[in-house]
Amino acid sequence: MDIKVPAVGESVYEAVIARWLKKTGDVVAKDEPLCEIETDKVTLEVTSEADGVLTVLSGEGETVKIGAVIATIDARGAEAKEAPKPAAPQAPKKPAAQGAAPPMSPSGRKLARELGVEPGEVQGSGRGGRVTNDDLMKAQAAKGEAAQPAAVKPAPVEPEPATTSQPVTPPPAAPAPPQPKTAPKEAAEEGRIVRKPMTQIRKRIAERLVSVRQNTAMLTTFNEADMTEVIRLRKKHGEHFQKRHGVKLGFMSLFVRACCAALAEFPDVNANIEGDDIIYHNFCDIGVAVGGERGLVVPVLRDAEKMGLAEIELAIAEFAEKVRTNRIALSDLEGGTFTISNGGIYGSMLSTPILNPPQSGVLGMHNIQERAVVVDGQIVVRPMMYLALSYDHRIVDGKGAVGFLKLVKEYIEDPEEMLLEC
Repeated sequence: MDIKVPAVGESVYEAVIARWLKKTGDVVAKDEPLCEIETDKVTLEVTSEADGVLTVLSGEGETVKIGAVIATIDARGAEAKEAPKPAAPQAPKKPAAQGAAPPMSPSGRKLARELGVEPGEVQGSGRGGRVTNDDLMKAQAAKGEAAQPAAVKPAPVEPEPATTSQPVTPPPAAPAPPQPKTAPKEAAEEGRIVRKPMTQIRKRIAERLVSVRQNTAMLTTFNEADMTEVIRLRKKHGEHFQKRHGVKLGFMSLFVRACCAALAEFPDVNANIEGDDIIYHNFCDIGVAVGGERGLVVPVLRDAEKMGLAEIELAIAEFAEKVRTNRIALSDLEGGTFTISNGGIYGSMLSTPILNPPQSGVLGMHNIQERAVVVDGQIVVRPMMYLALSYDHRIVDGKGAVGFLKLVKEYIEDPEEMLLEC
């Protein structure tokens, strides 16, 4: 049976083999992960489609076309290899112990290879013993510190020959001491920088960011929203909401609802340019930025205008879990007519979000901070959030952008009215 690179999307034509989880000659079972492949959008595992013995045809780091054969599985070989197993019951135990790897992400395993760290020797500090990138970096640093004393050990040995009163030995012993001194220095210099090749995903992100600047007339408008009523709403109904739906009532679902309502009033923000045409969408596929180990990804809430708050929160929670476990599919990321990014969870007070082409608008949420504001002629302290809307000025004019953001602000400051209209 041939193992081929799976099709992961219409716009993806090649992938890079990031890591083989099995090697030639290994007996594999059906649905067992064989390798990790990396495209310019996602990293995913290729699994075995049958029991048998694996033969690897393409090496790690090799770029392969979608549909290319990267390995084969021989079912007859599996029968031959499994026959001697009962005669030596202890044989399978040793490979199992050696092959047991701690839970970690594909990007973590790749970093481990680059740093020369064996994951099985690293104590994971993440959830469930998961090995994080910080764990790997600390392991590499500890490995370097352990290696340095070994290089210095020969130094104390040199003076002993010098005390033997042999007239010939002292001259060659003289140049020896500087060598241990320079070796750690060179090692230290090398440790000051780490050079790593860009991943396919990072390359693609870089290309898209540059493309946005070159091919759009991006502009950003700002406003701020008083979060008092939203916070009150969450405190009043949050406990009941979680008991009923099994998920917390967050800010993102309220902003998704507010944006869907505002997009209906300002359709240009929900449109995109295709050639010489403007494509208007009578639906809201809202991309929600979710942070992962490899950076931000933007899974899409399909027909978000038809979703309730609980449906939105559950969908976002599911996306976050997929991103954390590297199970996000390309179909989860494709499309989208508008994007929301919450930099506030990282502590950002104000930023300029960048467009996610071919979309014409992206809303940036930020950190909530108590500030002095004037309300009805009185200075009061209110929890305020800066909002930023970046838009493509080729299709969205300033009036429409400002009007859209102002309407989002009004919906957030009076959420009950927004929810009654839904």
